[in-house]
Amino acid sequence: MSTSLDTRHLAEVFRGSEARKAGLITKGQLRGNGVRRLFQDVYAPAHVTVTHELRCRGAALLVPKEAVLTGRSAATVRGVELAKPYDPVEFVVPEQFRFGPIVGINVRRTEVAENESRPWQNARIARPARIALDLLLRLSPRKRGWVSRLRIGVPDLDAFLRSGLVRRKVLKQLFFGRRNRGIRLARNALQLADPRAESLPESVVRVVMVVDGLDPIPQYEVRKNGKLLGRLDLALKKSKVAVEYDGRWHNTPEQRAHDEERRRRITAEGWTFVIVTAEQLATDFAGVLATIRAAIERG
Repeated sequence: MSTSLDTRHLAEVFRGSEARKAGLITKGQLRGNGVRRLFQDVYAPAHVTVTHELRCRGAALLVPKEAVLTGRSAATVRGVELAKPYDPVEFVVPEQFRFGPIVGINVRRTEVAENESRPWQNARIARPARIALDLLLRLSPRKRGWVSRLRIGVPDLDAFLRSGLVRRKVLKQLFFGRRNRGIRLARNALQLADPRAESLPESVVRVVMVVDGLDPIPQYEVRKNGKLLGRLDLALKKSKVAVEYDGRWHNTPEQRAHDEERRRRITAEGWTFVIVTAEQLATDFAGVLATIRAAIERG
């Protein structure tokens, strides 16, 4: 007969085998609804909210102590939320180590200098410059073309640069001093990166436009007689075309009214708006570019 589980003596994340050995939980309770399984042999009490950071701490109980949390996972732990709660936890390990596979944990074997990380939990966490590097090296060339990888990598890099955790100058020195597989893509991404971008989708739209030969200015301020009329997500200044991403949060009545009033003021000054929706961004890059090009021609 199963007994109720007292979770007061359990950590927020714990190895099931170790908790059983210590007499804190039974095999039957590990299968019950008092805990939730994060990874093989790693659990959290059911009342604990699962975040990506929690899962990173859980994964750190399984990996070798030399493993380095990096990429989107390390960025999220550092306050730049690039990973969702159940996204794979990202580690790199020195090339001489073999580890995994474990469902829910992605591990790359690559060169890792000791000064590129510091101790964290039961493993290590990458320092900011290494996090930025792995945001790009994590993108496998075998799975995607280079344009697709830039659409994924540049927005992450934009957000990480915007956080102020690392400077572009530091990354330039790092990227141009290495020979890792994928480093050429990383260098291209760094040239495209712009911390002025205020959202990941906005960055994606900008990358698509730049690859197509356009030169949008992020967060461009439109003024009249010194008075600010509004800011544009992306501006093609010469042709007076404004390209803006409307995510689902723009669908509230208050936000729609705010957007319409701002756009009315700016349209009166000769600007044309191209609005990109979440659905278009997910499925129709060619259509988005065609609409922008048509607006430029009309301008």
